Amino acid sequence: MRHVVQNLPASGYVRQSEGLRQPGRTVFGFPLRGFGLFSSFLLSFASALFTFCVVTMVAIFGLLIYRANGHHAVDMAISYRDIGFPASIVVLALALPFFLTLWVRAKVRE
Repeated sequence: MRHVVQNLPASGYVRQSEGLRQPGRTVFGFPLRGFGLFSSFLLSFASALFTFCVVTMVAIFGLLIYRANGHHAVDMAISYRDIGFPASIVVLALALPFFLTLWVRAKVRE
């Protein structure tokens, strides 16, 4: 049986060469270019859905704390109807033009 010896750096990890990195802006390591039209819509609606879920959860906990401190009973529908849904609409109104602008820029550069 034959063994192959590789020379690894002192850390033991192989690094990617800098030539593989693509230029451009990133958000949390994800590149902000190369999105298609469907991807732009999908990311916009996914960010709105994520916002709806998180804001609604925070609103429910806030209403539970409000009620636990001796205040009157609160309709929990307030959490999604008056807080979560408007927040998701605001995020959608911001994300949709942002991602569509990225898509248009990519098309113009081609």
